[in-house]
Amino acid sequence: MLLATAGALVALAVACVLSLLVGARTIPLDAAWQALVAFDPTTADHAVLANRLQRTLAGLAVGVALALAGAGLQGVTRNPLADPGILGLNAGAAAAVALGVYLLSLSTVTQFMAAGFLGAAIAAVAVYALAAASRTGATPVTLSIAGAAVTAGLGSVVNALVILDQGALDRMRLWQVGTLGARDLGDLLAVSPALLLGTVIVLGASRALNALALGDDAAAGLGVHVARTRIVLGAGIVLLVGAAVSLAGPVGFLGLVVPHAVRLLVGSDHRRLLPLSLLLGPVVLLLADVVGRVVAPPAEVQVGVMTALLGVPVFLVLIRTRKRVAL
Repeated sequence: MLLATAGALVALAVACVLSLLVGARTIPLDAAWQALVAFDPTTADHAVLANRLQRTLAGLAVGVALALAGAGLQGVTRNPLADPGILGLNAGAAAAVALGVYLLSLSTVTQFMAAGFLGAAIAAVAVYALAAASRTGATPVTLSIAGAAVTAGLGSVVNALVILDQGALDRMRLWQVGTLGARDLGDLLAVSPALLLGTVIVLGASRALNALALGDDAAAGLGVHVARTRIVLGAGIVLLVGAAVSLAGPVGFLGLVVPHAVRLLVGSDHRRLLPLSLLLGPVVLLLADVVGRVVAPPAEVQVGVMTALLGVPVFLVLIRTRKRVAL
C-alpha cells in the first residue's frame, strides 16, 4: 500500500506539472519558473499559467469527486459496472442544470450545484426504483439497464432544451460535453464545502462498504445498519456528483475506470481502495485533459470526450469479462 500510495503521489505531481505546462502553447519549465518568480501579470506566460492553474485545480476537484463517487457506488450497490455516468447520476444532474438554465436562467456555479444535487438525487431514486420493479429486483444487471434508460431519456431532454433556446445553447455548449476550462477559483471555492463533505462521508464509510460487500445479512450481523448506511452514502455520492457536474459538466466513465485500476493494485479492501482512488482520479482526468489540448492543435478536444474514448473500451471489456465469469 505504501508503494502504491507513493507511486500515485508521484503520478499526481507529474500530471499537475504537465497540466500547467503543456497545451497549444507549451511553456518550458524554466520559463514557467521565471514567470512565477517575476509575478508579472502582463506577460503572456504568466497569463497562460494563471489560466491553467485554475484548470488544474478544477481537474483535481472533479477527479477526486468522480473517482470517489464511482468507488462508493460500486461498493454500495455491489455492482462492478456502477459509475455516476452509467447509473444516470451525471445525466440527472445535467438535465436539472439544463432545465434551470432554460426555465430559471441559472448562471452561477452555486445555482448549477443546487440543481445538480437535486437532479442527481432524483435520477438515483428513479434508477433504483426501475431496477427494483423488475422480476429479478435491483441486481447489477438491472441497475445498469435502468441507468442506461434514464441516461438516454434525460440526455434527450438536455439536447431538446439546448436546441430550443439559443441562449442556453451558448451557455452550455462546452459544459454539456465536459470541460475543465469554464470555471475560476471563485467557482471552485463555492463548491468546495460540498466536495469536502461528500469526500468525508464516502471515505468514512470504508469499513461499512467492506461489510456490505459480504451481503446485507452479513453486514447487519456485523453491526452495520444497512438502510441508514446506504442513505448516508447515497447523500455523500450525490454531493460529489452534483459538485463535479456543476464545475465541469457530465464527465463520464472516470468513476468506472479508476476504481477498477486501483483494485488491480491494492485489491478490493475499501480502506485502501477509496484513498488510492482519491489520488488516481485526478491523475486520469488531468492527463486526459492534457491529451485533449494537444491532439488536434490549435483546437481542443474537451475532457469529457477524452474520458469517454478511454472509458468505453474499458466498459466493454468489463462486460465481456463478467459474461465469461457467469458462464
